[in-house]
Amino acid sequence: MARMTDTLRVAVIGDHDPAFPPHPATDDALRHSADRLGVEVDVRWLATEPLERDLARVAAADVLWCAPGSPYQSLAGALAALRLGRENGVPTLGTCGGLQHMVIEYARNVLGFAEAGHAEYDPYASTLFVSELACSLAGRTMPVTLAKGSRAAALYGATGAEEEYYCDFGLDPAHRDTLHDGGLLVTGVDGDGDARVLELPGHPFYLATLYVPQTRSAPGSPHPLVTGLLSAAL
Repeated sequence: MARMTDTLRVAVIGDHDPAFPPHPATDDALRHSADRLGVEVDVRWLATEPLERDLARVAAADVLWCAPGSPYQSLAGALAALRLGRENGVPTLGTCGGLQHMVIEYARNVLGFAEAGHAEYDPYASTLFVSELACSLAGRTMPVTLAKGSRAAALYGATGAEEEYYCDFGLDPAHRDTLHDGGLLVTGVDGDGDARVLELPGHPFYLATLYVPQTRSAPGSPHPLVTGLLSAAL
């Protein structure tokens, strides 16, 4: 693990699009939190298709962030990178599409649902763990309620927050209890009780949000989840 004097190597899993606002916001949020912690960050975006064959940059990273922007060029590449991070204790944050892919990876490789599917890739998959939301959340800012005692609540210092969304897909309600009871806990919900934050207890940092916290980060006011991600690697 890195020391306070080191540069943290951050691998962002996703196919970079500078015109998609959450992508430059991801880079900015990492810098804001690094400044708060007094460390440097070396941020590398990793396109998903090459990850099918080569995970060396993932293995060398101190931090992983699975970014918004799905469908990715390679579902398999993204899942391979997430599995490596989860199994090797690499602090990992997933936001928006990142949460969706963390759900699929966990369902397939931990819970044994080999056919666990994502409706954005295959809407007719027999076992959809990620399905289209009844109402698009893209461009909406909504409250989220956080479970007491959760890592998210500890990082926010509160059990509620207002966050922005960019997504049209989320955890399928039919498999929420399957996932939660299987160890990937639902620790944040919206006003209707739908899953918006997931955490894996016992991991140094494995947290996912359906919203995009990076868009709320600002110089001198970093987002607490991003600061928590980097802190976990220190």
